[in-house]
Amino acid sequence: MSTRVNPVMPHGSTAERPFDVVVTPENAGWSYSGLRILDLAVGSRARFTTGDDEMLVLPLSGGCDVTCDDERMTLTGRRSVFTRVTDFAYLPRDSTVTVRAPNGGRFALPAARATRRLPFRYGAAEDVAVELRGAGQASRQVNNFCTPERFEADRLIACEVLTPGGNWSSYPPHKHDEQGERESALEEIYYFEVAAAPSGTAGSAYQRVYGHADRPIEVCAEVRTGDVVLIPYGWHGPSMAAPGYDLYYLNVMAGPGEREWLVRDDPAHGWVRASWNGVPVDPRLPLTSRNERTRS
Repeated sequence: MSTRVNPVMPHGSTAERPFDVVVTPENAGWSYSGLRILDLAVGSRARFTTGDDEMLVLPLSGGCDVTCDDERMTLTGRRSVFTRVTDFAYLPRDSTVTVRAPNGGRFALPAARATRRLPFRYGAAEDVAVELRGAGQASRQVNNFCTPERFEADRLIACEVLTPGGNWSSYPPHKHDEQGERESALEEIYYFEVAAAPSGTAGSAYQRVYGHADRPIEVCAEVRTGDVVLIPYGWHGPSMAAPGYDLYYLNVMAGPGEREWLVRDDPAHGWVRASWNGVPVDPRLPLTSRNERTRS
C-alpha cells in the first residue's frame, strides 16, 4: 500500500456514479482487494462490467434482480444488515452485469482480482454459517458466507461481523500480512454500518489499526455508516461498538497466496483468549439469523 493513501475513507469520499463507495486496488495502493457500494432508488438499475475482478452482489438492504451476461437470478435480500442473514450472487470476472431493485435497496459488491473465471452462482442464506466468537464483552457474530470452507471463489474471502453495543470485536488484535504456514498475506477492507438510536440519531463506532517492525501504520478512527477502513498490513482490532449502538462490518480480503484465512494474534494481547474460559457468550447473540427480525 502506498504511504500516500489514507487508510480511512469516509462515506462519499470515493464515490463514482453509480457507486457510493469505490475501493479498487488502484485507489487503495495495493494489488487484490476491492469493494463497491451501490445505492438504488425504487425501480432503478445499474449496469457495469467486472473486468479483472470476481465480485459478489450482497444485499445490505432490499432485494434485487441480477443479470450476468445472459443469465438472471433474484435475491431476496433483507430490510437491513441488523435484521437477517442474506442470500447473495457470485459474479465471474469478464462479465457484464445489471442489478435492478424494484423496491430500491443498497448492495455491497466485494471484489478480488481473479485469474480463474468461475460460473455465475447463487449463495443461499440457509447455507451461511453463523458463528459466535469470543465471550462476554468480546462476543460477536460472524456470518461466514464467502470464506474458503463455505463458498468457492478464486481469491475473494468475505464475511460479516455483528457486534452488540458496548462490545469489542476483532479482538485480540491480529494480523495477516506475511505468507507462511500459520499466517496468510491478505489485504483487508472494513466497511461499516452502525445501528441508529431509537430517535433515529446516527450511531458511531471506533476502529484501531497499528503497525509493527518496519511497517508503520497508525489508525484510531471514529467510523459511521458507509465509512471504510483499509488494512494493508499490521495489527488490527479492536472494532469497538459504542454502548447502545450495534455495529456491523463487512470484511473483504484477498492476497497472492493460496485462498486461506490464517491470522496471528498480537503476542502482547493473545493471553486475553484464555481469560474467556468459562465466560458465556453475550446473550444478545446471535443478532441475526436466516429469519427476518422486526427491528429496523
